[in-house]
Amino acid sequence: MKTIAQQLGIKEFPFTIDDKNGKRIYIENSYGEWIKQEFDSNGRRIYWENSDGWWSKKEYNSNGNVIYYENSAGEVRGKRPNPSCEGKIVEIEGKKYKLTEV
Repeated sequence: MKTIAQQLGIKEFPFTIDDKNGKRIYIENSYGEWIKQEFDSNGRRIYWENSDGWWSKKEYNSNGNVIYYENSAGEVRGKRPNPSCEGKIVEIEGKKYKLTEV
């Protein structure tokens, strides 16, 4: 599979892509090695992956603390929150229903 720079015919490196907030979400070198990242709305990195297949993901609580971490080596720390659907509204055939957890 071709890298982004290879698909675009880029010849100057490093090739980078920044998101609308100025966060570097992709970088590639002349050897075809790359890193991509994702950030949440608060600018915290939530996902990282490289061309060797390594990756990690994080989830944060409202205070900005990491509450869950997982990586491609199988390391897992913390617990993912199990959000309730209590109070959520769904629409079925034009009728709205409010969910209640039982």
